[in-house]
Amino acid sequence: MIAPLLSHIQKYVPLTHEEQEVIAQYVQCLTVKNKQYLFTEGAPCSAQYFVIEGCLRMYFIKENGVEQIIQFGIDNWWISDYTSLTLNKPSQFYLQAVQPSKLFVLKKDKQEALFEHVPKLESYFRRIYQRAYAAAQTRQIYFSDLSGEEKYHHFATRFPDFIQRIPQYMLASYLGFTPEFLSKIRAKK
Repeated sequence: MIAPLLSHIQKYVPLTHEEQEVIAQYVQCLTVKNKQYLFTEGAPCSAQYFVIEGCLRMYFIKENGVEQIIQFGIDNWWISDYTSLTLNKPSQFYLQAVQPSKLFVLKKDKQEALFEHVPKLESYFRRIYQRAYAAAQTRQIYFSDLSGEEKYHHFATRFPDFIQRIPQYMLASYLGFTPEFLSKIRAKK
């Protein structure tokens, strides 16, 4: 069952058989149901989640009561509230399954011990964080420079299969507009 995670790690750093066995001891497998929460606003985030299959969404609720999705976690992607996790602060976000999902969980209290046993995982996670940060920066450019229609078409071109996996209102939230506006864009096709 740990094969997808080990395969992902080995795209970035080579692992010995012994290191693979150590990693298997430090992560736990978790199956979550559709709409199940992994954490909610105000609660601390105490783990990182690797999506084996399925989809998670991280969102916050704006002052006007509207949900704003800031990130999706899909197959072979890590997701967490890194501010809460790193600074031991209550989360400002909700992390919820969009579909039934299978995950690996790496608890914060186990991470340092895992790094001591498999030091090259620090390099792996650094690379993962760099990629995630780069994706966030790129997303910021698109949100600053593109019109709503351009944002949708750019996203649809880059992730055509993903658009079919999530409800339209969630895609609209992620892209920063209303479901009605998204409907109008899609109707122009």
